[in-house]
Amino acid sequence: MMSRICYILTVLVFLLASCAGGHPDVPQKYVEGSSLPLLYPDYTDVVLPSNIASPTFMVDDKSVEEVVAEVNYDGKTETFGRGRKVIIGQKDWNVIRDASIGQSIEVTLYTLKSGAWTKHPAFSISIAEDDIDPWVSYRLIEPSYVTYNLIELSQRSLTDYEEITFADNRATRLTGQTQCLNCHSYQNYKTDNMLYHVRGKGGGTMLKYKGNSRLMTELKQEGMISNPVYPSWHPTLPLIAFSANKTGQLFHTQDPAKVEVQDTESHLALYDIEKDLMIAIDADSTDLETFPTWTPDGKRIYYTSAHVEENTQLWMTEHYKDLHYDLYYRDFSEDSHSFGSRNLVLNMSKQGKSATLPRVSPDGKYLAFASGEFGCFHIWHRDADINVLNLESMIVDTVPAVNSTLAESYPTWSSNGRWLFFASRREDGNYSRIYISYFDREGKAHKAFALPQPDPEYGRLLMRSYNRPEPMTEPVELFK
Repeated sequence: MMSRICYILTVLVFLLASCAGGHPDVPQKYVEGSSLPLLYPDYTDVVLPSNIASPTFMVDDKSVEEVVAEVNYDGKTETFGRGRKVIIGQKDWNVIRDASIGQSIEVTLYTLKSGAWTKHPAFSISIAEDDIDPWVSYRLIEPSYVTYNLIELSQRSLTDYEEITFADNRATRLTGQTQCLNCHSYQNYKTDNMLYHVRGKGGGTMLKYKGNSRLMTELKQEGMISNPVYPSWHPTLPLIAFSANKTGQLFHTQDPAKVEVQDTESHLALYDIEKDLMIAIDADSTDLETFPTWTPDGKRIYYTSAHVEENTQLWMTEHYKDLHYDLYYRDFSEDSHSFGSRNLVLNMSKQGKSATLPRVSPDGKYLAFASGEFGCFHIWHRDADINVLNLESMIVDTVPAVNSTLAESYPTWSSNGRWLFFASRREDGNYSRIYISYFDREGKAHKAFALPQPDPEYGRLLMRSYNRPEPMTEPVELFK
């Protein structure tokens, strides 16, 4: 909590300084540089939504004393800068952005070092004609190998910087119980029908249906190995697909992955909200089925599954690198509320890879998923990347514009399918941040950019991770 307070105070100081500084003059004397300075976050040559908040950034070189950004758009020029930071106020940004929809903004940087100015090559920021959902929600969590003393489910406005916490575990800590909050999920990007889980003694699933909320202390029903997790709402019916999992963790002392999360058992289940009925979906006990996700028409679920020889904790501990999850689907009958047999989509095992967290695009044409060398929980795996499967051609795109040399996970789509959200540890390898990529109408993913923040140093001051980013068309209202 203290780190967050310090961050807020720092943001206020810099915003006040930025407002007081006005628009700096472009240097009259300078030398021409041949390259750009290192920028943080990197917004060079990205495509941004038509309604996104102002993208602040800084020159990531402490020897630089000052920066001036010359912004050219729609035949006009503005200048910004304060110290090493470029913070364009939201009102100024709205004018620049709105005038540049379907076009590019050209940014030229001037940096002052040792009393001499350098003019750097210009870069562009393109503004797409497509907007983005006005809200995104996520879980804010400290590294689980240290503690999960404070977990928050929060939502952020994407059109400005407003952030609202709608659930946290501080109330349960007051009673002596530390509980985990996870798996916030929505039906069709709207928040009238939503849920999240409260794990631990006295916990359950908080379900909001048709605007009314209730705490489901137990969704586990006869024949299930655990309470359900990893929910996916049917797009039109009062149904939620889950998986039930017996989950354990391994903690490494030397491996940079730090934590390995794995299941010894898992199977799929379907919950009927109105009947309060949980139906297990039959599967072989040696198949670990998990992470269901519906197609937009509600006629199929995709999910991942791994075959194991022994589903014991000892076997898993010794063979955790041998677990490879393949991608499957099952067709669904809306009349009988039943699933057909499983069908293999991608045999990742043959490639020495493992798939997890599939999500189908709103137009039904693409399936995004995380891929790693093994296992189903890749956020600590440095090799983890986002992939996109074209469901018509069945060709997998490794989307190099999206991925980095560090872990990427939790992919999901905006409601219009034009923006691909995911969590990335690319900034320092320890904390995950939200990144977004423009996914155009030709199916091309463009260079990913960091979720804009009011101060560019945000990512270095907040010592907590974002996970499971979920875009929404409206904010979560307080539970009744």
